[in-house]
Amino acid sequence: MSRTLLNDEELREGLRELDPAWSVAEKALVRTIEFDSFLTAVRFISELAPVAEQLDHHPDLRLSWRTVELSLSTHSAGGLTLLDLKLAHELDAIADRLG
Repeated sequence: MSRTLLNDEELREGLRELDPAWSVAEKALVRTIEFDSFLTAVRFISELAPVAEQLDHHPDLRLSWRTVELSLSTHSAGGLTLLDLKLAHELDAIADRLG
């Protein structure tokens, strides 16, 4: 998957395909997800780990009780790439399933 920086139009188009909770801050895609319990939040993290490993793209994340804060950026490219959008799609699917 391409690690070439997205231009503004590519980023806007990519964001339209993601959950509206995603936003851009400091060259990263960010989202906070609140689950119904601590265990569900932990399960979300455990399910995202193999996906991130398969893509060789690892999010910055923070767990606080039942809330997970995510930040995606392709550090080696200095910003957002298709890889970040792909991982965001995968994380949306996991979050939707765990609901």
